[in-house]
Amino acid sequence: MTDQLEHIEDVPVFVLGADGPALATENDALDLIVAAGHHGADAKWAVVPASRLCSDFFTLSTGFAGMMAQKFTSYGVGLVILGDVSGYASKPFQDWVRETNKGRHVWFARDKQHLAELLRG
Repeated sequence: MTDQLEHIEDVPVFVLGADGPALATENDALDLIVAAGHHGADAKWAVVPASRLCSDFFTLSTGFAGMMAQKFTSYGVGLVILGDVSGYASKPFQDWVRETNKGRHVWFARDKQHLAELLRG
């Protein structure tokens, strides 16, 4: 699948394709924010397959996940991590997943159906 704008629950979301290099730097996060804003309807959310994230994202002590979350929040674009992240079993990470899903800026969705449920609120 290639990067594309989709509408889920009538909300424009920019979905990053499953194939491609891992997002591993601050510039990668910024490039994704720009891409989400340049696809016609100004996507409200950027959807990133979990497989496209570098391993540092899943180790909270590196600060990479927090930096990404902050960049997306600052630029007013929501961040969705799509896919099963249960294999990243550290308690701090799983706690963060639970807490972010209660908010409106960063979500973890098992699949697009789960994302649709989150968007319905």
